Amino acid sequence: MAKVAVVFAGQGAQAVGMGKALCERHAPARALFDTASKVLGFDLAQVCFEGPAERLNRTDVCQPALLVHAYAVAHAHSFEGLEIVAAAGLSLGEYTANLFAGALDFETAVDLVRKRGAWMQEACDATPSGMVSVMGLDLAKVRAAISGVDGVGVANVNSPGQTVISGPNAPLAQASEACKAAGAKRCIPLKVAGAYHSQVMAPAQEKMRAELAKAKFAAPRMPVVVNVTGQPAREPEALRSALGDQVCGSVLWEDCVRTMASLGATKFIEFGPGKVLAGLIKKTVEAAEAESYE
Repeated sequence: MAKVAVVFAGQGAQAVGMGKALCERHAPARALFDTASKVLGFDLAQVCFEGPAERLNRTDVCQPALLVHAYAVAHAHSFEGLEIVAAAGLSLGEYTANLFAGALDFETAVDLVRKRGAWMQEACDATPSGMVSVMGLDLAKVRAAISGVDGVGVANVNSPGQTVISGPNAPLAQASEACKAAGAKRCIPLKVAGAYHSQVMAPAQEKMRAELAKAKFAAPRMPVVVNVTGQPAREPEALRSALGDQVCGSVLWEDCVRTMASLGATKFIEFGPGKVLAGLIKKTVEAAEAESYE
C-alpha cells in the first residue's frame, strides 16, 4: 500500500469560480459551503462562485474560502489503496490539515480562520509592512544578512534556496539589500497585505491564542506536521499551541516536507489553488511524487 502525505495550500490565487464545478457535481461539497455560510454569516458559495474578486480576496473572506475549498476537494478525493502517514499545511493550511486529521471540527475551523483573517488584516493596517522572497541564498546566510536589521525575521523556509523574510517596509527594504549583497540571486516582494509570520502580527497572535484556548481539539487520526517545529504532533494541546505560535513564528516548510518523508511518505497529495506546494516538495525531496488537486 502506497504511503502518502496530504498537504494543504495556505495561499494562492482566489479566482472567482473556485469550487463551483466541484459543488455542481458533488453534493457533499456544496453542503460544506452551505454550513460554512451559516458560521460566517454571509453566503460563502456566492462570493466564491460569483465574486466580486475584491471581496473574495479580502483576508477575512479568502482565509475561510481557502480552507473550505481545499477541504471540500480533499473530502471528494478517493484515498482507496493509500495509507495516509501524515497531514500538513502551509500557514493557513495547517488549520485545514487539523480539520482533515479530525483534530478540529468543521464549524470550529471555519470560525477560527475567519477571526484569524480579520485580526491579521487589522495588524497589517496598523503597520505598513510586507514580505520578500529571497532566492538562491542558503538559510544561514539569509539569517546572517538580516541579523542587524530590527523588526525583520525569517517568515518561511520554503525549500533549499528559497526563504521568505518579513517585516515593516523600511527595515524590510534594508534587509533585502543586505541579502543581495550577501549573494542572493533575486529578492522578490510578495503581493501580500503585510508582514505575516513576524512580530507585526503580535496583536493578532494574542487574540488567536485566546480564541484557540476556547476551541475543542481532539487527537488526530494521523500525525499533523506543524509549521513552527517541522515535527509531527499527535496531542491536542501541542496542535493548539502550534497554531498560536505560527501567527508570528517561522513556517519551516522544508523541515515539514523532510519529516513527512521520514515518516514513510513517498507520495504527496496537495489540495488547494495552484501547485506551489508540489513544486516546493520536489525541490526538497527530489524522489518524491507530488500531485495537486484544486
